[in-house]
Amino acid sequence: MKSVKVYGPGCKRCETTEKMVRDAAAKLGIDVTIEKVADAKSIAMAGVMSTPALAVDGKLVHAGGLPDAAKLEQWLAA
Repeated sequence: MKSVKVYGPGCKRCETTEKMVRDAAAKLGIDVTIEKVADAKSIAMAGVMSTPALAVDGKLVHAGGLPDAAKLEQWLAA
């Protein structure tokens, strides 16, 4: 099971990013737990400089804008 954190204040792009993670996980048949992190202090403590951002299994893999779908699948499959 993969653990994914979506960092962001809850904007439309953050919601879209979460949906992209769910869709990619379903496509790959991977179980994921998704945690949304909206607290500004927690976002800063994670080293996120722009949102939305993604961490997969504790590793920050993306920050700023929507992630590329192909890269998202690679991060989840790794």
